[in-house]
Amino acid sequence: MNRIIITDPSDSRLDDFRNLNHSDNRPDLPGGKGLVIAEGPLVIGRLLESRFPVRALIGFKNKLDTFLAEHPVGDIPVYEVDRDTLAEVAGFDMHRGLLAAADRVEDPTVAEVLKGATTVVVLEGVGDHENIGSMFRNAAGMGVDAILFGNGCADPLYRRVVRVSMGHVLRLPYAQLDGSYTTWQRSLQELADAGFHLVSLTPDPDAVHLEDALAGKEKVALLVGAEGPGLTEHAMRATDVRARIPMAPGTDSLNLATSAAIAFYERDRSQRGI
Repeated sequence: MNRIIITDPSDSRLDDFRNLNHSDNRPDLPGGKGLVIAEGPLVIGRLLESRFPVRALIGFKNKLDTFLAEHPVGDIPVYEVDRDTLAEVAGFDMHRGLLAAADRVEDPTVAEVLKGATTVVVLEGVGDHENIGSMFRNAAGMGVDAILFGNGCADPLYRRVVRVSMGHVLRLPYAQLDGSYTTWQRSLQELADAGFHLVSLTPDPDAVHLEDALAGKEKVALLVGAEGPGLTEHAMRATDVRARIPMAPGTDSLNLATSAAIAFYERDRSQRGI
């Protein structure tokens, strides 16, 4: 194991972890270094098992001792630092005391993530990182096979997404659908050609009950829009059915992550015939 004690915050070996909250030169910006940053033992453990090549680990002595006793890291550089050094490097107090950086890799194609899948999620205009992270965590827990990104979605490998997803964004397949705001919906034809029943989630009271929309379908693609505006009319027109989650009187909608989790559960339940 290549474990090194570093006390100088300006040491260039720590650059992968520098300015983590900086809006212009964070190491996880796709236009910059484009790294994947993982925090905490659970997420880093999933990173080590993922397709993303790990470049380095950094942490406090006690955190590293515990983690490395359970996770072999081979020849990956391991940098031991104290709390003040890490805070100066990262730009804030990293109380978790354990980080890893990895290189991004090319996303799989839509065809690759659809192969063998029976349940996928398609997102449109979801720009909130916490919502995307929650989407991956919920999808992993409810047996969703893949997530597809339509137009206007945030970076799925942003540090907050990785953290909120509990590392599931590193494990669950995802791909980008081609097209602009008014044209990406044409990419949904690839899902239809692969036999997927396309279901738009909407609070519209005239939409069919979600349970009915999913009943008896071998392959389902659930379309979910941004918190607030929801799916565009362009997107919903490209689907087979518009479905709603029944709610108590006086309630017109649920937040995005909650709505998606209910839909994922309902799909899992329908598949298992419960």
